[in-house]
Amino acid sequence: MSTVHGDAEAYEVVFAAADGVGEDVVRMTRTSAAGPGGHPVYEDATGIVRAEISSGGEVRVLATGGGQQPARVLRARPVT
Repeated sequence: MSTVHGDAEAYEVVFAAADGVGEDVVRMTRTSAAGPGGHPVYEDATGIVRAEISSGGEVRVLATGGGQQPARVLRARPVT
């Protein structure tokens, strides 16, 4: 993504739906952790979906359990 987002406190991360049709939106809030790229880590309310999100809006989904296969991220948008 080319839009600079800054380090927002929350994002809506949009994934391709599992059935291949439509989208799933997950609200994620910032944690105190940093990801492998040094950017903030965000997680959903369950703590199952975790992702590192850069200030440029690039998303790296982080595995939280064995055998987890993350869905494809379409975009991330800061929540204001």
